[in-house]
Amino acid sequence: MSSWVRRAEPGDPAGTFGIGTVYRLPEHAEGQLPAGDGTALPAILSTLDRTPSYLATVVCLEVSAAADLRSVEASAGVRAHWFSRDDDLRPDIFVLEAMCRASLPSGRSAAQAAGESRLAATLRRHLGNDRAVPKRDISFFSY
Repeated sequence: MSSWVRRAEPGDPAGTFGIGTVYRLPEHAEGQLPAGDGTALPAILSTLDRTPSYLATVVCLEVSAAADLRSVEASAGVRAHWFSRDDDLRPDIFVLEAMCRASLPSGRSAAQAAGESRLAATLRRHLGNDRAVPKRDISFFSY
């Protein structure tokens, strides 16, 4: 990208992605599993805004401080689990543990694993290997 920026002239075309435009729930999904850290918060909240009321959803979000916790207006099928690290310096440990223990929706689920690269990769491996979510149904976003 930096080489394009150096060559760009006023009026050259450019594009952007809006929040939440990359993750698309597969039509066959009977449930969804968004999980991530504070870097993924805008994308996951956007996903929840578009979640149909009939879709069972388990979401796990970890933020760095209790001040970042917020209430989420979501459809009836959404179970949101928020975790705050506060003084714990081990990032991502709470959301990973929560996803490992979570009761997943029955049927075929799609997942949105997002956050700092280590978290997103670990979530993707856990969901694919330990929870048998097909890899094609896991959207993986590393920030």
